[in-house]
Amino acid sequence: MAEADLDAVIRQTAKIQHRSLMAAVKKRRDQIMARAAKAKDRHGRNQLRAVAKSTLELGTAAARRLQNSAEIAADSYLRAIRHAAEEAAKAAAKPAKKAKAGKKAAKE
Repeated sequence: MAEADLDAVIRQTAKIQHRSLMAAVKKRRDQIMARAAKAKDRHGRNQLRAVAKSTLELGTAAARRLQNSAEIAADSYLRAIRHAAEEAAKAAAKPAKKAKAGKKAAKE
């Protein structure tokens, strides 16, 4: 079933993108936290920590949206392929029935 393979490819690609995005978000958060550790005053340190926290939250939300979009796309693709296969099976069954009905009419 080659159609299911493409569904798996969509999911696997999304997983890889999710991992790389989360790694980039964590790297960026760590950079900001390093700057916070070097800050001279308490206000600057707290502000940078808040920025690091919001960076992580926003990055996580973006990664989650990416993952959800990929899951929806993969599910939609799989449903469409199944629907097309069912339609093709129905279309193949109808001419066979019509051929049998035509033979009965020819005999009479």
